[in-house]
Amino acid sequence: MNMAAHRDWQDRIGQESGAITPASRPELTAPTGLTAVPGAGQVTLTWDPVPGAIGYLVHRDGEPVIKPDVDVPAVPSCRYVDTGHGAASYAVAAVSAMDHTGPMSPPVHAEPLKERGEVSIRVDGRRVTRELPRPWAYMVGSEHLSHLLSTERTGGRPIGAELAEALRIMRDELGVQTVRAHAVLGDDLGVYREVDGQAVYDFSRVDEVYDKVMELGLRPIVELGYMPRDLASDPSKTVFEYGAIVSPPKDFEAWSDLVRALVEHLAERYGIHELIDHWAFEVWNEPNLAVFWSGTPEEYFLLYDVTAAAVKNVHPELRVGGPASAANGWVEELLAHVEESGAALDFVSTHTYGNAPLDWRPTLERYGLDVPIWWTEWGPTPTHFHGIGDGPFGAAFVLHGMKSAAGRIAALSHWVASDHFEELGRPPRLFHGGFGLLTVGNLRKPRFHALALAARLGHAELAATLDGDVAGVEAWAARHDDGRIGVLVWNGTLNHAQAAGAPELTRTVTLNIDGLDGAYTLTHHRVDRDHSNVEAAWQSMGGGDWPADEQWDKLRAAGTLDELTPPAAVEGGGFTVTFDLPMPGVSFIELTP
Repeated sequence: MNMAAHRDWQDRIGQESGAITPASRPELTAPTGLTAVPGAGQVTLTWDPVPGAIGYLVHRDGEPVIKPDVDVPAVPSCRYVDTGHGAASYAVAAVSAMDHTGPMSPPVHAEPLKERGEVSIRVDGRRVTRELPRPWAYMVGSEHLSHLLSTERTGGRPIGAELAEALRIMRDELGVQTVRAHAVLGDDLGVYREVDGQAVYDFSRVDEVYDKVMELGLRPIVELGYMPRDLASDPSKTVFEYGAIVSPPKDFEAWSDLVRALVEHLAERYGIHELIDHWAFEVWNEPNLAVFWSGTPEEYFLLYDVTAAAVKNVHPELRVGGPASAANGWVEELLAHVEESGAALDFVSTHTYGNAPLDWRPTLERYGLDVPIWWTEWGPTPTHFHGIGDGPFGAAFVLHGMKSAAGRIAALSHWVASDHFEELGRPPRLFHGGFGLLTVGNLRKPRFHALALAARLGHAELAATLDGDVAGVEAWAARHDDGRIGVLVWNGTLNHAQAAGAPELTRTVTLNIDGLDGAYTLTHHRVDRDHSNVEAAWQSMGGGDWPADEQWDKLRAAGTLDELTPPAAVEGGGFTVTFDLPMPGVSFIELTP
């Protein structure tokens, strides 16, 4: 960890990049039908939807429920499970933007129970609800892609080679199609300089990077940023240890020329139809934060307009979008801006951490837009070096988010693929709270196992109903064409204070699968504190900063997906199994004909 970079980050991360004139907000009514149902260690709130709402803010004892390391506290659906608290009074308000909350519902009162909770899950193997959405599969995040060219080492491991292998694993095991990363226009790739006042372009290093991405079977989502030094209005404005420049351009026309030249070059090298069909261009990264944009909101919207025009100048069918904002910011403001300016907007992108993403579809409908919504950064925490994502809490969290996003969000891009990452300094030890699904050394964290299990689900989503003291238990079931049926069941909470576990939230789960024909082999895999948890395996070996040579092999052997029970034979038209599911914990039950 680079302490100077970390202090600078902490000092600036909460600062907005300027006052923005809010777009018009719809009138919201107070939610109706709020009920609070107590269960073991929790209270489950449900309420009726409010027209125009993108989410709902829960209040406990008169105060909004705001958790550390959750940048957007509102939830997207009309259900919230409160854990880790005693008796309380609850109310809910609808939100239509980050700065607009409607009136509060009448309060209700509830207190958690102490009895052990039980959950019944019934899956109908013949009832298909839809084609299973896979919001994780379109996009994954990565470090700035010049890292792919690095020949240096972290923890004794080769950075560039392992990052490339991590991205290949995303493609092969999770089905990921594209990768988004910062700083393709940064000076470490040397795309722009001025000689005697004239612009000189050099895309050779970009070619090296994108050739590697293409060789891995992926395509880039081109985040157009940060600013080349010679084009920056203030090169002293930087972020991260590697000094990415966050200044507006000194000449917006020169920026437009650079973007157009880059896109023309990519079209010539990879083919215009390749770019149209598989690539996209995102304008900057988190411009609503001063740490990422030293200009004003107005300057960002100008940047958006000239960038979109430059991309479309190469070909009108190329996709461009934004605002790639932090914590849902500036989404409606960009929609209002392009409605007035006429700039192209082919997708809307924003970020959130620590919660399921909100539902921007009502807002797009108000503007008459039918474009994809991409969450181009998302994960358990926005905080560097926070250990919450390394263990099984992260596994239940990512499944909750993906299930919530399924069918309403085109891409929920996990930030990031690999712990080979250096925004605030390179990893100081193997388990350091990195953002990656994979560690340095490409060991699979519980979060990765959870997504790999989701990727094992078939294409035909099956009806699944849950009854009892459900709390944070969720289920996702699907069938393959060959008759295999997979059921993912997980138990989680949004309460980070309980990330290490909460015995009162353990549930006894009875799973019934109907509509079976013939004989099957049953397998049951588990992710929890004692299963599929490579961090726990490292601690059992004594822990420390980095493994010795022989320890890497042991960790690789321990970092696989564990079975909870041995395979068993199943016959007949139905099947029932009962098991305890801790919180946090994930079970994957698969029946193979």
